[in-house]
Amino acid sequence: MIANKWISNLPVYEPGKPIEEVARELGFENIDEIIKVASNENELGPSPKALQAMAAHAKNMHRYPDGDCFALKAKTAAKLGVDKKNLVFGNGSNELIEFLGHTFLNPASNMVISDGSFAVYRLVAALFNSTAIVTPMKNFGHDLDAMLAAITPETRMVIVCNPNNPTGTAVTPEQLDAFIEKIPPDVLAVFDEAYLELMPDGTAPDLLKYIHAGKENVVLLRTFSKAYGLAGLRIGYAIAHEKTAALFNRVRQPFNVNLMAAEAALAALEDEDHLANTRRTNAAGLKLFYETLPKIAGGLEFVSSFANFILIKTGDGRSVFQALQKRKVIVRPMDGYGLPDWIRITTGTPEQNVKVLHELKDILDQNH
Repeated sequence: MIANKWISNLPVYEPGKPIEEVARELGFENIDEIIKVASNENELGPSPKALQAMAAHAKNMHRYPDGDCFALKAKTAAKLGVDKKNLVFGNGSNELIEFLGHTFLNPASNMVISDGSFAVYRLVAALFNSTAIVTPMKNFGHDLDAMLAAITPETRMVIVCNPNNPTGTAVTPEQLDAFIEKIPPDVLAVFDEAYLELMPDGTAPDLLKYIHAGKENVVLLRTFSKAYGLAGLRIGYAIAHEKTAALFNRVRQPFNVNLMAAEAALAALEDEDHLANTRRTNAAGLKLFYETLPKIAGGLEFVSSFANFILIKTGDGRSVFQALQKRKVIVRPMDGYGLPDWIRITTGTPEQNVKVLHELKDILDQNH
């Protein structure tokens, strides 16, 4: 078989292991005892309204979905105050990032990203045989000035993950406004806002104003995977100028969003109580981590988070990850992001947070 040469050299994204696989490997019989806080999922689960919608529509799974997500698009547009023409739905944010690649990247182009940001950006650049220009992090976050300086005549887009995964840092609204002002009009400014709904009160930027103003080179990416608890259904959306959205629809496959995902997302949008409870639970979880981590092993360094996870310096993160796994706690080692001394832990339920911190303290205090 003759494949495109660059495909053989593509790196493979390493997701966290499923709970069932960890249980099998370590001989755990009761998987309900395993706490998985590795993938920034919502440990409260989907909203009750989403569960009801999924049950109600299960009998329709022999039907093809509405590829345009008509009802979901109308509800989301009304909630955001944008036109339906500004929205495109995808199989999670990952597919939307791939739409960007299909639409704008080629072997002669490049995209600018930050080191220590979501790994899929680099993968998509490589997929289209394009180049990712990677700028160094600044205080575990994006150095916007460095990113601006890295733009070349061949740059097609700049991607900012805000809040950033996996570090949890965020750029201020004022910094983002100044950044957008300086982006050349022929370069797309893409803002991955997967964790926007989880940001503390008063910290979230309002980049929708650029969509309202008709700015053509701003794209926002959002998802139902995190705050809305629908990671397993894979559904996200892009908010963009209608010209850009129309281009995405040209590369979007028919029926790319499944029927169950669209119905669950539609119901989740209406469940304000579940979203508010998710935000409260996350804020309380982060507070507990902030209060407890300084008391472990003489004080652990961590990065204050604007999302639903926290980056913690433990020393040899891979070893700590393995030790926790033996205690039925799954976290994420960060050596794949060039941070071998760090782990990332998702905030969970109050009971999960206490258990995770207890096990982490026991492991590290023994070695201190």
